[in-house]
Amino acid sequence: MAKFLIHGKYTQAGIQGAVKEGFTAREAYVRTLMESVGGKVEAFYFAYGQEDVIVLIDADASAAAAISLAVNQSGSVELSTTPLLTAAEMDEARAKMPEYRAPGA
Repeated sequence: MAKFLIHGKYTQAGIQGAVKEGFTAREAYVRTLMESVGGKVEAFYFAYGQEDVIVLIDADASAAAAISLAVNQSGSVELSTTPLLTAAEMDEARAKMPEYRAPGA
């Protein structure tokens, strides 16, 4: 499985729902939702500022995409998902780097 960092921003309706439901309950729901697609929440934080929620998950790419699709289509939260790579994975990528010609070179 891979690691993904999810940033979430509530819409007005989303934050109203979270306030009504309670934040502990919301976190529990997200953990259950992630498990339903075969992933795991490793860390879950509420924040204020540019993001309202920051979640670190361990999942395969299709599970991460499924969560993103389900949440974003709800209209209550806008998610941004960032794949995270280890140094070893970056070395694997480095070993596969093809020759690249820049535009106009």
